Amino acid sequence: MCRQSYQPRGLSARMTLHVDRDRLAAAHRTVRSQLLAERNAKGHWVGELSSSPLSTATAISALVLAEQGGTSSGLPAYTPGQEPSHVDEIYRCDLSEMIVHSLHWLAEQQNEDGGWGDTDRSFSNIATTMLVQAAFHLTGVPAKYADLLDRANQYVESQGGLAGLKSRFEGDKTFAVPILANCALADLVPWRKVPSLPFELACLPQHWYHKLNLPVVSYAIPALVAIGQAKHFHSPSRNPLMRWIRNAARQRSLAVLEEIQPSSGGFLEATPLTSFVVMSLASMGLANHAVVRRGVEFLLASVRPDGSWPIDTNLATWNTSQALLALEEKAGSEPICLTSPEGEPSTDIATESITQTLDWLLSCQHSERHPFTGAAPGGWGWTNLPGAVPDADDTAAALLALAAWQRSWPEDRVAEIKRAALAGVHWLLGLQNKDGGWPTFCHGWSRLPFDRSSNDITAHALRALYAWRELLRLENTNAPYARRISAATRAGLRYLKQQQGEDGSWLPLWFGNQAHPDEANPVYGTAKVLLAFQELGLGNSLPARQGMHWLTEVQLASGGWGTVLGGAEHGAAGEQELAGSVEETALAIDALLPFCEGNEQVSSSVKQGISWLIEAIESNRHLEPAPIGFYFAKIWYYERLYPQIFATRALARACRAVHAVPVPLDTAR
Repeated sequence: MCRQSYQPRGLSARMTLHVDRDRLAAAHRTVRSQLLAERNAKGHWVGELSSSPLSTATAISALVLAEQGGTSSGLPAYTPGQEPSHVDEIYRCDLSEMIVHSLHWLAEQQNEDGGWGDTDRSFSNIATTMLVQAAFHLTGVPAKYADLLDRANQYVESQGGLAGLKSRFEGDKTFAVPILANCALADLVPWRKVPSLPFELACLPQHWYHKLNLPVVSYAIPALVAIGQAKHFHSPSRNPLMRWIRNAARQRSLAVLEEIQPSSGGFLEATPLTSFVVMSLASMGLANHAVVRRGVEFLLASVRPDGSWPIDTNLATWNTSQALLALEEKAGSEPICLTSPEGEPSTDIATESITQTLDWLLSCQHSERHPFTGAAPGGWGWTNLPGAVPDADDTAAALLALAAWQRSWPEDRVAEIKRAALAGVHWLLGLQNKDGGWPTFCHGWSRLPFDRSSNDITAHALRALYAWRELLRLENTNAPYARRISAATRAGLRYLKQQQGEDGSWLPLWFGNQAHPDEANPVYGTAKVLLAFQELGLGNSLPARQGMHWLTEVQLASGGWGTVLGGAEHGAAGEQELAGSVEETALAIDALLPFCEGNEQVSSSVKQGISWLIEAIESNRHLEPAPIGFYFAKIWYYERLYPQIFATRALARACRAVHAVPVPLDTAR
């Protein structure tokens, strides 16, 4: 039997909800068993990101330009006496065939309006459509696909052309400039339309970057260098002094690019960012440069059998942390145990199993200063792969997972885990901005969206800090450090109160809803902030009650949560609404459950939500993830495990609230 684990505040064991207990327990059994089955032999969850037309288009452009600009028929470097690599073989025999295969996949993803979305479940957008246009032009085979480009041109014109592209990114050059550069390389726009990027600034000390007011966010330094150099090469400044400065900075900035490229070759493990670097340098005659060659190897290694590419390699660390939190939740009176992929559940196997998972999670913690962002040791990134960069959201998630399973730690590992956790807490504290909130990657980069403080990350960080302050009893063991965490918590809570919308909601950074007028996802943001308020014992505060009220008011008539198209009020006759998603509904239930006791309105809302979620599980809609994830700059994705993870946690908490019969342990395989 597993030992009971640490439980945060927020869910009363005496709370009752009148729902069908048998169906609830069966639904929980279904999603939990499926989530456990996704755990691999190494003890963690990898998941699967959606294939991306945007990524696929950029990868095609990059490979075509790298092949055209390379020597020896475009072959990568080959060391005599070694066997040819997989990359060599593709270049020798299959590159053209692979690109045609990828173009065919792209053609099949075109929407009825002539545009492309970021996933096969996404609405069309001008950014992805322009990148697909560029890929077809660079390959020179658009004639094979009747009227495809004509329809694409009509869609781009309907969205305002270049003005529409700039409007989509609201002045942020991080993604707008790479798209324009890709289009310029395909001769779709003149280079004079591509803004210059000050790549020479990358030659300055890294700790100065946040003071330089760069036109791109912190994670986009590779794009700043590569695309900035491509613009300078194809359309240099008319100012002779600027031309001299940039000519002088070329080699040093390229050296910086080479220094920060991970061993996998993929910057951030991201296909688009890596592709933009490869195509830019290749267009300058640098196809044989080490950065390009490693980037090409990354692209060829990450293509899928159907010819597509995902937006990133995987979110293994994030998925594992989230899965651990979902599985730790008790259904009824018994704790949930992890089981070995092989063998029957038992105390020994369960202990070995969770130890394996925790060991893997600990191994993902960064132990050295990161060359990409200069981040100090102690944080976690979204994956265990070399392209990951430590960030606040993933660090908070890992810390919460370690805290949740603290009673399952092996006795001989307790000191080691506590040291790792303290390093993570210290890392989070050092990242907090002056406004009290937490950004994603770097402290002090406050001008552009993905460097500013955000509600969902701040709420996540506050939960992690609170959990470890309680676990380590810092008030008794290290009072000064406890006071530091308390001060950071007060500042974070002030930030969240200031950021709350007039309607009571909070907007997140990393998640959206494509049907929302602003592509925002206030359901996700509000749910995440409410969880923080509850766990910190602030569920009765005015901001929490306002958020709770808003979340119940926006529940769809179907009982789920999603969004409403148009501007119609929820519940109005004839409203045009989207069906709720499993992800958003599970998050809303999770956040509202602690408010049920003594509140009939919330109890009724949660009961309807649970019924909707049970029906969704019974009809296997939890196997159809919704595109609610943002991967930088309004690039949509979905993750196959999200609905399973979110539903597992919400239904476990619902089971506990209604005193449902525990799920038998022998089903957890």
